[in-house]
Amino acid sequence: MAAKTIVFIHGMYMTPLCWEKWVPHCQAQGYRCLAPAWPGRDNPPEVLRKNHPDLQLGQLTFGRVLEHFAGSIATLDERPVIIGHSMGGLIVQLLLQRDLAAAGVAIDSAPPMGVFTAKWSFLRSNWPHITPFVSQSSPIEMTFERFQYAFVNTLSLAEQRAAYERYVVPESRRVPRGSLTARVDSKKPHPPLLLVAGSADNIIPASLNRSNVAKYRGSPSVTDFKEFAGRTHFIIGQDGWEEVADHVLAWLKEMGV
Repeated sequence: MAAKTIVFIHGMYMTPLCWEKWVPHCQAQGYRCLAPAWPGRDNPPEVLRKNHPDLQLGQLTFGRVLEHFAGSIATLDERPVIIGHSMGGLIVQLLLQRDLAAAGVAIDSAPPMGVFTAKWSFLRSNWPHITPFVSQSSPIEMTFERFQYAFVNTLSLAEQRAAYERYVVPESRRVPRGSLTARVDSKKPHPPLLLVAGSADNIIPASLNRSNVAKYRGSPSVTDFKEFAGRTHFIIGQDGWEEVADHVLAWLKEMGV
């Protein structure tokens, strides 16, 4: 029986609000859509920004975020489809490894351990939150200039500013540091997985996504890949997001979920 539930998992510096266009779009196709927040992300972005620096946020780890979603999904009455963006994409890969979903979609996925690139845009975009020269307990606020480069580099200034003000929130440094040791057994059988990349993504370059996909070549399971030309890391919200969502929905239908 096809899954009727989609669980959306947001990435770093975001809240579930980033899925506000995808949820009604997928609901119109008959899915029940859930977009739970990471621990501590239940408040609106403006409240989370006002609370910076939040010392409790500074203690949030990647492992806690992962187990939060594993526990939430385990309570559902069916194995759902899980769709994650950025760090949420890595969480999708790890949850599929546990066989907790009917299928998974990892969009601009953060890489698991063993998948790396020395591309300058990747290093420049990620260094501020993984630098060893700042305490792990000190939460980080993404500046508008960094957001421009890492997330929305091809968008107009007005679009960049609107996205920043609507969606961006402070982040824990422990999350990206913890993800560096996240292991995916890419040879292990898993539910169908689709990885999606944007060719203009600076923080998770398309080449890094291709390296991620290549790790799955020894698996007997379906692992598909789609790259969208000209899309940034904000692929789920920039103009043309419908094309991405419709490709995902078509792929799910093809997979029988």
